[in-house]
Amino acid sequence: METQLKSQSKLDSLVCSQCKSSYSAAQVSTYSLCCHKPLIPTYHKADLPKSILLGREQSMWRYAEMLPLLDYNNRVTLGEGMTPILKWPVLSDRFGLTNLLIKDEGVNPTGSFKARGIAMAVSKAIELGMDSFVIPTAGNAGVALSAYAAASGRKATVIMPRKTPDYFKEQCEHYGAELILVEGLIDSCGKLAAQMAENRGSFNLSTMKEPYRLEGKKTMGYELAEQLDWQVPDMILYPTGGGTGLIGIWKAFKEMITLGWINGKLPKMIAVQSALCSPIMDRFTGRQPNAAYQMSIANGLSVPSAFGEDMIMQVLRESEGSVMTVTEQEIFSSMNEIGEHESMLISAEGAAVWAATKRLAESKQVDKNTKILILNTGSRCV
Repeated sequence: METQLKSQSKLDSLVCSQCKSSYSAAQVSTYSLCCHKPLIPTYHKADLPKSILLGREQSMWRYAEMLPLLDYNNRVTLGEGMTPILKWPVLSDRFGLTNLLIKDEGVNPTGSFKARGIAMAVSKAIELGMDSFVIPTAGNAGVALSAYAAASGRKATVIMPRKTPDYFKEQCEHYGAELILVEGLIDSCGKLAAQMAENRGSFNLSTMKEPYRLEGKKTMGYELAEQLDWQVPDMILYPTGGGTGLIGIWKAFKEMITLGWINGKLPKMIAVQSALCSPIMDRFTGRQPNAAYQMSIANGLSVPSAFGEDMIMQVLRESEGSVMTVTEQEIFSSMNEIGEHESMLISAEGAAVWAATKRLAESKQVDKNTKILILNTGSRCV
């Protein structure tokens, strides 16, 4: 029998990710006014044994104390979270990776990990009195917002690059969202979203420009630790566009250390990008950003300028991690390889991570005993 969760959040305040100035969590906030950087939710220190999780629902909401929603009556949920961790026996054997694990976010509602962040952000925005939303998106986040706005009876406006695959556009319209198409990449969509939020009074759910999508995404970190009996991997490879998931997983690990839920060395975090759009790689290696970034088949990686870039770099430094880029051909062939050998329709972003993992194995940068976890962030769109 599941334990009924109540309003038990330990939410304290919001802090500027750069200067650590504090902001009230009781007010509607976007990014920090002091440094124009992301705002990060913090929580009161509390004695929370892992045993509190016993009997709780199998969803991301089981970590209620470390999530920002104060009143469960404001929760908008479609059953997101507690996604499985899988093994690929054929490919693991082929590349000598005996400790390879895959967390499959494609089974989330709306088909991707975006369901986590959007569910949390929409729920918290409603708790703070907002009743309409706007989002710039490369695809999956727009579909997720459309679904969660519909579930809550709120209005959603989705702004997408015109070259986004039709599947994403159709899904947004299916849920009743207003869809606007623009030329260029997601940065162009972001500029229009900011204008529309100001003109209409809608809440702007741009990546890292509000505090709560991060909190939904961080539940991936809590889950994988719990699913692995609180023993974290040696290395995590994550497809990185806006970087919320990478930042969120690392935030979860640090919170769990404070709670005493995990200990020991944390994983190396490896950000994987498309060679067509690789601003994190450029910064990591000290190169000038490329003014001609292009859209990848992995739409979610087509982010020429991440608002949370400083935080991504901080995660890479703290974890002693790195950045890898993969080509379009590597992504496409990896999607087919996984389908053929493991019978799984994986997203292009997830395929990019597998392509990077293969390269690590082939170049002997990891050995068979390295415990590697890769994130498949969505299902393949057909």
